[in-house]
Amino acid sequence: MSQLLDDTLRHLRALVSHDTRNPPREIGTGGIFDYLREQLAGFEVTVTDFGAGAVNLYAVRGKPKYLFNVHLDTVPDSPHWSADPHVLRVEGDRAIGLGACDIKGAAAALVAVANATQGDMALLLSTDEEANDARCIAGFLKDHPVYEAVIVAEPTKGEAVLAHRGIHSVQMRFSGKAGHASGEQKPSDSAVHQAVRWGVAALDYVESQAHERFGGLTGLRFNIGKVEGGIKANVIAPTADVRFGFRPLPSMDADRMLETFRTLVEPQPVEFGETFRGDSLPAGDTATAETRRLAARDLADELGIPVGNAVNFWTEAALFSAAGYISFVYGPGDIAQAHAADEWVALEQLDHYAQTIYRIVDRGSA
Repeated sequence: MSQLLDDTLRHLRALVSHDTRNPPREIGTGGIFDYLREQLAGFEVTVTDFGAGAVNLYAVRGKPKYLFNVHLDTVPDSPHWSADPHVLRVEGDRAIGLGACDIKGAAAALVAVANATQGDMALLLSTDEEANDARCIAGFLKDHPVYEAVIVAEPTKGEAVLAHRGIHSVQMRFSGKAGHASGEQKPSDSAVHQAVRWGVAALDYVESQAHERFGGLTGLRFNIGKVEGGIKANVIAPTADVRFGFRPLPSMDADRMLETFRTLVEPQPVEFGETFRGDSLPAGDTATAETRRLAARDLADELGIPVGNAVNFWTEAALFSAAGYISFVYGPGDIAQAHAADEWVALEQLDHYAQTIYRIVDRGSA
């Protein structure tokens, strides 16, 4: 075991011991942040509380070119853990603990590197990613900090991910008119019937996008997550609520898709709005998406990080991309382990990630 990996595991043991489950969004400026302050001697450290469990730690030493971003919050643990999820276990070739893969392992490696080198370095550690709440990154970006690129840690098996889907969650409502179900109905009478017709039209529309491609990804991902409405079988439904989500490719115009979903059937929903919006990576103008992906690829090549395929999951790298930064995703671990009981990260990947970050930081100070 290398000294850098040994140090990474020591920090990971401490980070895992701090409860940063999200929800319940009860993360404050103490606890894990007290530990991190103690470990980042020589850095200018600022901790900002945006409320509702959203906290940033921004640490800078020197004048770095790159910003490393990691989220410290985790999903709640499932009842299927075989041991205490907040006690790190190192068994064989893996480290097991809540957040070890997603993505405290990367945070621990960054702290280890910070102490192993005197190179210029910038860290942004945040706690609202698992809440689908962008207030941490939005708050940080208000000051328009200057960096050549932002490298966001998520489980990518040690490869640079240059592109991923966006994510859009929508809630809408159809309105009908309550009445006895024995009579003849017009299309607009039952809100539930409207919702069902909308669902059929939506699935047909999604099927029509199956030929679209970007960076190895194909088609439009779509899910109707919840349909709720009506009173009983013999009463015409006066209201119906639908919640759905879709994940477009970076080359797809999400706003145009939202308008398409809104207007698929008549009568149209009386209420329609996004509850969460995360742009694709690269974000912004779809016409230049490929150009910006290539710029991220060039940087990954320069830093000696192997480039992997585009992925279906969303990351906060899209938020930095939307703000104009070159940004890609890079971290240890496999997304298949994220959010799972007995979540784990391979020691070899932790070590390789730490060694790569060390090389980037040490080279920048040469």
